[in-house]
Amino acid sequence: MSKKLIACTAAAAVVGTFAFAGTAVARDQIRIVGSSTVYPFTTAVAEQFGKSGGGKTPVVESTGTGGGMKLFCAGVGEGHPDLTNASRAIKKGEYEDCQKNGVKDIVEIKVGIDGLTIAQSKAGAETKLTRQQVFQALAEQVPDKDGKLIPNPYKNWSDIDPSLPNVKIEVLGPPPTSGTRDSFHELFMEKGAEAFPSLKDLKKADSKAFDKVWKSIRKDGAYVEAGENDNVIVQKLEANKDAYGVFGYSFLEENTAKLRGVPIEGVEPEYDAISAGKYKGARPLFVYVKKQHVGVVPGIDKFVEEYVSEKAMSKDGYLARKGLVALPKEEADKVRETALGMKTLSAELVN
Repeated sequence: MSKKLIACTAAAAVVGTFAFAGTAVARDQIRIVGSSTVYPFTTAVAEQFGKSGGGKTPVVESTGTGGGMKLFCAGVGEGHPDLTNASRAIKKGEYEDCQKNGVKDIVEIKVGIDGLTIAQSKAGAETKLTRQQVFQALAEQVPDKDGKLIPNPYKNWSDIDPSLPNVKIEVLGPPPTSGTRDSFHELFMEKGAEAFPSLKDLKKADSKAFDKVWKSIRKDGAYVEAGENDNVIVQKLEANKDAYGVFGYSFLEENTAKLRGVPIEGVEPEYDAISAGKYKGARPLFVYVKKQHVGVVPGIDKFVEEYVSEKAMSKDGYLARKGLVALPKEEADKVRETALGMKTLSAELVN
């Protein structure tokens, strides 16, 4: 490379840096996107941050995990968000998109644990479910008595098991862009499918064919995509006592006067059961930070410090009062160390 070309390249890099620094000064407010499940927790931290004088209260948008990752990974600079909430870990394809678009340094913060719940109105018939029954209710194809895959024939819950309510199967849940939908597939649909010997055999023989079975939700109205706003699902459950809804534990916790959680495999979605890993719908929640914006958009480091503080993240913290299940102390200490040190995520740790 010629000296002239090197000089031009260096000059361009400097201009790019100052261009970002200049535009970032115009935006003196942290912008956060992502998961509707993590949204109330991040909003609580944002409000606390604003009150404490750390800076302007950050803007938090509920875009869904997938939508948030798309925005977060689109690039570096004033027009792109600084952090994104996620109700699942970043996917390999998303990480690669980030890298391709210049978002090179990402800090992953596991902020707590959530219980992915199936809830119902307290006015409805009290129900207990297994993950196998959830799969039978919602999969596009299910095994018949001989193990052969057939289009889902079940109309009412009692068609699956006579002990279940004799009401139409109607489950309100998130769209494909939601991390909650991803978690629902992995924690309920995949595990439910594995309960059938024929599908367990299919997994060994042809994993791609097996994946297609548990990832395919029926499209005949039994599963209703209710958007990214979990409060809408809560309202619809109030209006229809026979419907069930899929959302995070915090939304159930906020609405216990009207709703009840459905026990899964005999375990209710309660704080201690989720924390101990006894409840099968337990899942980690995350916040991702764009390290390249730290020190450019003011206050990101202080906001992260507030998020991982004892007063926010511990079992007695204000996020627990919002329904976040705290991490075990030893794990929380490691998360705090990663967050405060702004240690970036390496490619090998992304699945």
